[in-house]
Amino acid sequence: MPDIKEKAKAILREFKGDTYAFGSGVLDEAAGKFAAQLGKKAILVGPIDFEWFQPTKERILKSLDKAGVEVLDIARSAKPNAPFVDVYRIHSHIVHKHPDLVVVAEGGSSIDATKAAAVLATLGDIQPEIDPFFGVGQVTTVCQESGRSIMPVLAIMMAASSGAHLTKYSNISDPVIGQKKLIVDEAIVPPRCIFDYDLTTTQPMSLTLDGGLDGIAHCLEVYLGSAGDSVARARKVAEVGLELIIQGLTAVKKNPEDVEARTLLGLGTDLGGYAIMIGGTSGAHLTSFSLVDVLSHGRACALMNPYYTVFFAPGIEDKLRVIGALYRKYGYIEKDLDSLSGRELGLEVAEGMVKFSKFLDFPTCLRDVPGVTEEHIERALKAAKDPQLDMKLRNMPVPLHAGLVEEFMRPILEAAWAGEFEKIKNM
Repeated sequence: MPDIKEKAKAILREFKGDTYAFGSGVLDEAAGKFAAQLGKKAILVGPIDFEWFQPTKERILKSLDKAGVEVLDIARSAKPNAPFVDVYRIHSHIVHKHPDLVVVAEGGSSIDATKAAAVLATLGDIQPEIDPFFGVGQVTTVCQESGRSIMPVLAIMMAASSGAHLTKYSNISDPVIGQKKLIVDEAIVPPRCIFDYDLTTTQPMSLTLDGGLDGIAHCLEVYLGSAGDSVARARKVAEVGLELIIQGLTAVKKNPEDVEARTLLGLGTDLGGYAIMIGGTSGAHLTSFSLVDVLSHGRACALMNPYYTVFFAPGIEDKLRVIGALYRKYGYIEKDLDSLSGRELGLEVAEGMVKFSKFLDFPTCLRDVPGVTEEHIERALKAAKDPQLDMKLRNMPVPLHAGLVEEFMRPILEAAWAGEFEKIKNM
């Protein structure tokens, strides 16, 4: 039976072909090679104020120069959760310097902000603000009407997390109201991408853990919500991705210097990125968008997914056995899941997820999170009724619509507030 890493590599090659360079030590050659395929003049976006980034920046600049790509400007990347102000700031660099492409090197938030900035740089004379592009397919609609293509982005991922370098998603937040919104569009997929897994050693442990749990949420939510012809493919990707991330987080939590664990996390979260191109995320991601001011995205998803799992459980028994078997394999579930069904099966798998979060020293109920108030529950319920986020409700294994939010989502959030699964009401 093939090694799980080889399985993951084969799946990623199937997904991205020769447009994606991934693995240990790929940065130096791939940066220049890929940039030259997209244009001759570039802007580099990265965390330029941080000393740890300087060696990586020099490697990228050297590779671009060797490939004959001129760097017109270097811009500071985005803060966590990609605030609106950073999107417009990066956009300003683009429109004033007129590059052929943008090279962005950092984590998911900076890549998301750069993807959105490239949209504005391409279509800003038609739609000068980012808001009309939120939702599904809005960018493609304007591109088709105008006959344009989005400015190419070479995305260099540096943190095992969101899969932003691989996907059609751009998560942008409004810090004033504490709410995140989402662009979902094939037109913003970076045409070339790189992930040198060795670069993740520059990231703090908190970001490593957050990113890993974001990857788990991608695999988990897509697989649980898959239906019809997508089920087999979603399981193939999610099962391998989940095992890699659970194994990698367990190892890196014990030893942050474990290079092998970094590779497991890189491969696993990349498969999470593939997963969200097969299907959509759902409840936990939707709620996380309303917690941006108090929790990192990965922690918010990790906290909420056990509660949504109990809600979904009666409709996804076969999938829960697959997921539960992985948590049991690594010691987070003890019971024989074959003897359980329905809500009881969901409760046992949810408890395994909670046990894993406790091992990582992550919060497992909202009231234990500093800064969270019951107002966050009201904010999340309001966001769930927003038409621009409706895709998350429809992606649920037990689909909801705005009219059912109060009856069924409110008890889920109240359960998550108190850490009490019994509050959850099944349909």
